[in-house]
Amino acid sequence: MGFTITSPAFNHNGEIPVRHTCDGEDCSPALSWSGLPQGTRSLVLIVDDPDAPDPAAPKMTYVHWVLYNIPPDAGGVPEGVAADDLPAGTQQGLNDWQRSGYGGPCPPIGRHRYFHKLYALDAVLPELDTPTKARLEAAMQGHVLGQAELVGTYQR
Repeated sequence: MGFTITSPAFNHNGEIPVRHTCDGEDCSPALSWSGLPQGTRSLVLIVDDPDAPDPAAPKMTYVHWVLYNIPPDAGGVPEGVAADDLPAGTQQGLNDWQRSGYGGPCPPIGRHRYFHKLYALDAVLPELDTPTKARLEAAMQGHVLGQAELVGTYQR
């Protein structure tokens, strides 16, 4: 079947429910994954929006959630997962609100796409002290065995 990431909250290219956005409870959606590549030693999850600030004229990719060193046997994360409830060993990075943790969709204009990208790595990364997406991606170089993607959309 291959490496996949899914959510019971929305289908691929489907609308993200309001509860997972700044207009609702701003809680992270439940996510699950399967079909990890052989040799996977850790996972990285990056959720970002390449349509910021306006899908008609995007200027940046806005980062909503960064997790790394997720253990391969975790199988997923529950809805509204708190830092203390993340799978053992999971580390958090910095989102573009300059904080760790999930920050849901909150687009100023238009329908945005939110990419939930899961990377399988052949290594456990060193402690990166709450890295940005860019710093984490640099640390991942040469270690990516595979990538799975789930895209959700949201418009206010």
